[in-house]
Amino acid sequence: MGGFFGVASKRDAISDVFFGTDYHSHLGTRRAGMAAYDEDIGLQREIHNIENSPFRTKFDKVFVEMKGNSAIGCISDTDPQPLLIRSNIGTYAISIVGRVNNSEELIEKYLLTNGGHFGVMTGGKVNMVELVASLINHKNDFGEGIRFAQEVIDGSISVLILKNDGTIIAARDKLGRLPVIVGVSENGHSVSFESFAFEKLGYEIKKELGPGEIVQLTSDSMTQLAAPGDKMKICSFLWTYYGYSNSIYEGVNVELMRYRNGKILAENDKKNGIAQDIDYVCGVPDSGTPHAIGYANESKIPFARPFIKYTPTWPRSFTPPTQEERNRIAKMKQIPVKELIKDKDLLFVDDSIVRGTQLKETVDFLYEHGAKSVHMRSACPPIMYGCKYLNFSRATSELELVARRTILELEGEEGFKHIDEYSDSLTERGKSLREAIAKSLHFDSLDFQSLDGIIKAIGIDRCKLCTYCWDGKE
Repeated sequence: MGGFFGVASKRDAISDVFFGTDYHSHLGTRRAGMAAYDEDIGLQREIHNIENSPFRTKFDKVFVEMKGNSAIGCISDTDPQPLLIRSNIGTYAISIVGRVNNSEELIEKYLLTNGGHFGVMTGGKVNMVELVASLINHKNDFGEGIRFAQEVIDGSISVLILKNDGTIIAARDKLGRLPVIVGVSENGHSVSFESFAFEKLGYEIKKELGPGEIVQLTSDSMTQLAAPGDKMKICSFLWTYYGYSNSIYEGVNVELMRYRNGKILAENDKKNGIAQDIDYVCGVPDSGTPHAIGYANESKIPFARPFIKYTPTWPRSFTPPTQEERNRIAKMKQIPVKELIKDKDLLFVDDSIVRGTQLKETVDFLYEHGAKSVHMRSACPPIMYGCKYLNFSRATSELELVARRTILELEGEEGFKHIDEYSDSLTERGKSLREAIAKSLHFDSLDFQSLDGIIKAIGIDRCKLCTYCWDGKE
């Protein structure tokens, strides 16, 4: 995934962009960057690797190294950015959020004619930000160029540009799969993925861009360069997992959606008479916690934290070089509260179950400390398809998904013709899927939120939500 933040202000913007970008650190752990414009210096840029250190520590010198009343910043799980580009339509800094699936086709069709070329990274890979910039530069202005890029790209791209005059251009992806929100204060305008990021800095929400909408921002004005489209497919996973709890997307707060989601899970268990003799309801930290609070509030079963992650010396972005060490660090972070585990029947709610490997280790850890039983609930339906629009999952094959892999084990490839049945807990195939996963991951019971349940929890018309990872519908 990734996120971006920008400010066009009457005063120096570096501090706001530093903190605003840092508030997007939950969206990526690989690269981060900032760019600024100053009348005397022009465009400036810094990019750092944040795999082993958080954004703040890598950019703490930016206050003396950069200056300008306009700036942008980004957190990226993909390529280094923002890039500085000099082109036929101007010199600018650019950052993107999204995914390009047809990069080779685009390079061959549009960009390698007449002696065109790209700088490449290790392994010959082209930076997707440079590819998007090159497509934009095919047209005579930024609005037309961004629209062109979004039309020819298979995937999804939101764009943030800082021009060589301090103007900022922000574009939400064509179908609005991710948010882009404009804020306003007495000093200027900001643009953000996460709404709370600029609210903490004294900006108020002015406008959430519509699907494909493009705006130009100065300290004094917001000008629309392209009107929004009629069709929206915002990612449902925003509310379930990777959106931050304080944020609001399309008028729906993330934390409150998660409470409603947990409530619906509890209602379903009560209706089906499942897992009613539970000592504690617990969340798999951290994003499973609000779903679990909703479950506990509805079920009247006490909420508890039988284990707590110790993170002060192991930041979220810390990534050891080997899988063995990564597994060890994951276990080292889990500090048990033995009094809440020994001889207890526990029900955990997690935001999702993707591969299942880490969950199995967590459950084994609980049994090692004396748990009597461990029940698991997923706050979203079984993930059946790898996302082809956003980079929120690093799965390289759909068979890495535990639901897909289990279907293959149960029925072979024939089973993939019946994914709808496997997703539904009321069908025989659905029951067999849950029983098989529960057995392999050592759960005493397992269930998933239904697609109807998660849509009800979000509260947005189904036709406006992307649910591809669960049902394969585009």
